[in-house]
Amino acid sequence: MKFLLMSLVSHRPDPVSGEKKSPAERFREVIDTAVLAEELGYDGFAVGERHEDPFISASPPVVLSNIAARTSTIGLFTAVTTLSLLDPVRAFEDYSTLDNLSDGRLELIIGKGNGSAQAALFHVTPEDQWDRNREGYELFRALWDSDSVTWSGRFRPPLVDAKALPRPLQSRIRIWHGSATSRESVDLAARHGDPIFSANVTNPPEPYAELIRHYRERWAHYGRRPEDALVGAGTAGFHVAATSQEAVAAYRFTFEARLAAQRSAGIPVVFDSLEDLVERSSALIGSPEQVIDKIGRYHEQFGHEVIHLSADADGIPARQQRRSLELFQSDVAPVIREWIPSRPLAAAKALKEVLV
Repeated sequence: MKFLLMSLVSHRPDPVSGEKKSPAERFREVIDTAVLAEELGYDGFAVGERHEDPFISASPPVVLSNIAARTSTIGLFTAVTTLSLLDPVRAFEDYSTLDNLSDGRLELIIGKGNGSAQAALFHVTPEDQWDRNREGYELFRALWDSDSVTWSGRFRPPLVDAKALPRPLQSRIRIWHGSATSRESVDLAARHGDPIFSANVTNPPEPYAELIRHYRERWAHYGRRPEDALVGAGTAGFHVAATSQEAVAAYRFTFEARLAAQRSAGIPVVFDSLEDLVERSSALIGSPEQVIDKIGRYHEQFGHEVIHLSADADGIPARQQRRSLELFQSDVAPVIREWIPSRPLAAAKALKEVLV
């Protein structure tokens, strides 16, 4: 199994001290965490895309370019690229540039996005955002695959023998389809032979497992070999400590701050206590033994090869956060990697080509 750290670059006051970093300080913190992730042996670092409070992750290619400049081997992911909001040509230009700057370490996770703010900013409605996402994906893929593209669609002007530059380093980029609830999304992925990345965050794992089963059914429907399907999954929270009691105590401020934010925003609460989150959600909060057991139980349902772990832990002191990342790599990751095989990421392929 491969392990990614993921940040949505949340920008909230610290739930313990009440202090709020500047945007510049928060970005530096995320970049430093990505550098640490490479040092510790994580396989990838993912940056989300959000266009509303309390997040400042509006421009993943810019953040990932900074990470690319300070690292050399770690995989670079988006989580997600909201193609429903972006001009696919401009998105191609940004990510093709990043692909070159990172020596081909880039992988995309795409999605239609969520939140009311993006509708106001980009004039995208719930009625058309899925169609925009699908159309954006198809044009983006065409631009990546060909030097000359002739195309027409609903949401942008047509193209005639268009050549978008720069040309990417990777001849074919891996595009994951991020999905929480959409059967349309997993069908699109299966139709094009792409992997899916299940959010696995807001609810218990069962509805996500059902969606993954649907993906595998559609994969077979399109005549593809079952063993070629590739699945990733997220987690609802992450903190590892020597004992479960230490892990839960360290994570409590983080959970309570997020719960208060959910209630303030009127978002339905699924897990109303930290104990409930640990018990019923995908959160990996506990001792190394507990985390190993939970990953194994979810793998039985999902059959996933890649998992992302949140790098955002408001309220947990930096020393404890670093110790959690170290403990996961020393006591959890080796066991899971030996137990659950996984295919190489783009970064591993790029490194192999450099060494050859």
